[in-house]
Formats: sequence, structure tokens, C-alpha cells
Amino acid sequence: MQTATQTMSSSKPMLWAGWIISALAVLFLIFDTVIKVLKLAPAVEATTQLGYPESLVITIGVIELVCLAVYVFPRTAVLGAILLTGYLGGAIAINLRAGMPTFNIIFPMIIGALVWGGLFLRDAQLRAIVPLRG
Repeated sequence: MQTATQTMSSSKPMLWAGWIISALAVLFLIFDTVIKVLKLAPAVEATTQLGYPESLVITIGVIELVCLAVYVFPRTAVLGAILLTGYLGGAIAINLRAGMPTFNIIFPMIIGALVWGGLFLRDAQLRAIVPLRG
């Protein structure tokens, strides 16, 4: 007897699209992590503008790196997406609280959509749990 996940296979174009979308999110998050962990001026400036002390820049970068590392391994990708959702939700909340421009608030939402959208396209089990209704 076949399970629902065995019968819901992914087409090659869907898998490729999923990997490409996921790669876009990962590339941005890697860039963001690196500038924080290296404590580069733009990361320090942005963090202090949001009201955080400069001493937390590296810590925030390491937290992001851990979430990202969990996401990039297919076996733990769903957990990574959940962790990144929390991280990006925090970014949205702090930008709202700081009264930042609309782009600063929407951009983490876009990255979150890429994280979940890419995973949705490449993971048949996730599609079985969260089906799109037609």
C-alpha cells in the first residue's frame, strides 16, 4: 500500500524551481550572516539604528547562521524554515517598532516567502501536509 507522500512525486521543473528559489533566500541570508559575523560597518550601523547595542551584532549573526545551517540540510529543512520564520518575524517586529521604512518591513516577509516557497516546491511531504486547494 502506497502512502500519500509516495504518490505525490515532484516534477523536475518543480524541483529545480524549488532549489533555485531556496538558493536565492540562502544567498541573501549568507550575505547577511557574513556581514554580521565579521561585524562590518553596515551591519553595526543597521543594528544600532534599531536600538540594539553593537556588542550583539555577532550574536545575532551567529543565531542567523545556526538557523540557516539547519535549513540548508534537506533532512532538517522544515525545522530550519520554522527557525528562520521566527528570526525573520523578529526582524519585522523590530523594524516596525523602530519606525523603519516600509521596505525594511516587507523585505523579511519576502525572504520568508522564498524560504517556504522553495521548500514547498522541493518537498513532497510538506506539500502533502499543507496542500494547496484548487
